[in-house]
Formats: sequence, C-alpha cells, structure tokens
Amino acid sequence: MRILKFFPVALAIAIIASAISYEFSHATRASRLMNDADRSSSPSLKTNTVTDEESFSASAATQRYRLDASRSKFIAHALAGGLLWFKGHDHLIAVREFTGEAQLTPDSISPASLEITAKAGSMVETSSVFTEQQKQIIDKELREIVLEPDKYPDIVFRSTSVAGKATAGNEYDLKITGDLTLHGVTRRITIPTKVTITGNELRAQGELSVDRSDYKVKATSAMHGLIRVRETVNFTFDIMAHRL
Repeated sequence: MRILKFFPVALAIAIIASAISYEFSHATRASRLMNDADRSSSPSLKTNTVTDEESFSASAATQRYRLDASRSKFIAHALAGGLLWFKGHDHLIAVREFTGEAQLTPDSISPASLEITAKAGSMVETSSVFTEQQKQIIDKELREIVLEPDKYPDIVFRSTSVAGKATAGNEYDLKITGDLTLHGVTRRITIPTKVTITGNELRAQGELSVDRSDYKVKATSAMHGLIRVRETVNFTFDIMAHRL
C-alpha cells in the first residue's frame, strides 16, 4: 500500500526529469549544430577576405627594380674655386660601381623606396680637359686625400620617405628623402627625381647638391691654395634599373 501511495509522485518526478533531459539534449544539439555551422562558414569568410586583399594588391602592386650601373651615369661635378679659379678646371668624377634597389607603386606611388650603395674607390676623373697622366694624379688624390676608401669604402643612401605625383601616365615627379652616409658622416637630404617606367625598365634622372664640409670631405688644391675645389659639389644622375 505504501508503495502504491508513492507511485504517482515517483511517476511525476520521472516525467519531469525526462522532460528536462530532453530539453537539455535538444539545446546541446542545437548549440553543436550552430557551432558546426560557424566553423564551416568561417573558412569561406576568410577566403573572401584574402581574395579581396589579393585583388587590391594586384591592382596596386609595388614593383621592385634592381639598379644597373653598367647602363647608368652618376657624376659628381666639383667646380674650381679660389682666387685663381679661372685658371683651374672643373672636375667630373664618375661613380663606376654601385648597387641598389628601387620600389614604386604605380597607382599610388607609395609604398616606394630607394637604397643605393656606391663604392668610393670606384670614383674616377673623367673630364676631357685633363690628360691621362693628370687623371691618374687626380684619382690618386681622390683615394688618399678626399674619399679615403680604405677607411670609408661605401657611400650609402637609404630613403625614409618618397612623395610626388604622376605627370603623364608612366612618368613621375618625386622627392626622395633619406639618409646619405658619406666619409663616415650621415645627414638627411632630399633628392628631386624624375622617374619614367617603360615596360620592365625604370629610369631615374635628377641632380642634387651637397656641401662637402658637412661630410668632412677634404678638397685638393693647387698653386698653394689659390686654386681649389669649391665647398658645394653637384651630382647629376641618369640611372637605369630593370624589374625583378
């Protein structure tokens, strides 16, 4: 009798527990299905994001170019000065050996950069006003007095920023700012540059001036200093590079 008396209560508890178990199982299953759905959808979302980035990169890809010294001209113009400057001759010092890389994004210019390393020992006199014997003397003075390549073998320029605009499709007027290290001294300079891209080739043309005393570069002189190289040295360049 006592068992029969408590049977309805036990039955009710069993029904409630079963309902709770069913709801918990149903909720767990639903949660698992939602998580599975999220995981299955995540790769497609990630793929879409990467595809969009790749599409953007393809339309505005940064192009890399390697400088070609054999097809380039890099000349330092050292002008005669002193009381008898009119009896002296200007010097045209060519940089024979240099390496480097340029980067440019055609659609937006930036990102862009320039890095160039010139060998100080490769700089030689090229002016036609001097005889071969005179050129040899000048080159010796360049090594021993002016550039001292044994102490300072490399002349390095590394850009820190590039600004400018496209002027005619594949032509750009740029201002390349960066650090020039010469004769062991580093200073910030800005180089106005005209860049032209033709096929896989880049051509950079421009000029700049530096004060040799800023870099502690000595100058040669003649006739007891009455003829000497001026403080300001002008550089002109016409550099070719091919796309990597």
